Amino acid sequence: MSGRHILRVSFDLSPEADVELPERLRRLLEDFTPRVQLLEGGALLDLTGAMRWWQRDARGITELVQLRALAYFGVRSSAGVAGNPMLATMACALTPLGRRTVIDDSPEAVAAFLRPRPVRALPGVGGKTAGLLGEYGLHTVGDVADVPQHTLQRLLGARTGRALHEHAHGRDTTVVDPTPNPASLSTEHRFSRDELDPAEHRRALLALADELGARLRATGQIATGVTCMIRYADGSATRRSRTLPEATQHTLHLARTAYAVYDSFGLQRARVRGIALRADALRPAARATRQLALDTGDNKPLALEAVADRARARYGHQVIYPAALAFNSRRPAK
Repeated sequence: MSGRHILRVSFDLSPEADVELPERLRRLLEDFTPRVQLLEGGALLDLTGAMRWWQRDARGITELVQLRALAYFGVRSSAGVAGNPMLATMACALTPLGRRTVIDDSPEAVAAFLRPRPVRALPGVGGKTAGLLGEYGLHTVGDVADVPQHTLQRLLGARTGRALHEHAHGRDTTVVDPTPNPASLSTEHRFSRDELDPAEHRRALLALADELGARLRATGQIATGVTCMIRYADGSATRRSRTLPEATQHTLHLARTAYAVYDSFGLQRARVRGIALRADALRPAARATRQLALDTGDNKPLALEAVADRARARYGHQVIYPAALAFNSRRPAK
């Protein structure tokens, strides 16, 4: 078989968790192997070269990863280990929190794991494809594995049929890509009490955009997107993202996009406990472009922003801020 040992770990992250927790978990994972690919709510790790260093097998390293995540950060996890990312991901999805599933890297073990699974469990098989296969009596992965590749290609097309045939036999040539995700900056405002007033929500968003803009300009970066997360009184949270019309580091443009994302939630007297704002996919400011426009209404605020940055650098961030935040003679606490 492949000789590889791939770990897929999924973390049980609470909506109340610190926005910096994913970054801390990333550093913990990279203590075990540099080949870490971050995913939503978890990661893929290539443990093949790490086992000799740690003098443990893949199961032993996985147990240690889960133990440290729980001990250091209070984060429970489920994990799957196999010879390739597809099998590891499928194993992880079937594993309860606090446990781990290890698929031995042998044809017999792979077949025993895969063949009873519904065909929908394979990557790339959606409802439409599963329905078509079901019409031909192909309901499990084992059913598909027993069909010749050329038959699947006639049913689904050359590329899809070939990929499904490979996956049904447990073959996956993808690798763990340690290329870091684009950097981001985030900040969060917690209300002193559950807040229903949309005007207060927008004031908090402006304060967050103001802080992010100042940090971007101070570090010479621009953002290409914005993510807003709303935390509610019942502990739940919703999150939405939007790409900026053009990459920017200016508070005005960040705030406009943050307002648009907030409006898209359609909140109706929601009891909001906190709001987090994140500037996504950061790039060096030297790569910024500015589109020409007939409306020059933004020029004055941007010029004032430069003046404010110089004043803040000398006297501190609280010395100058958007007028809308002067309500009640104070900015929202962070």
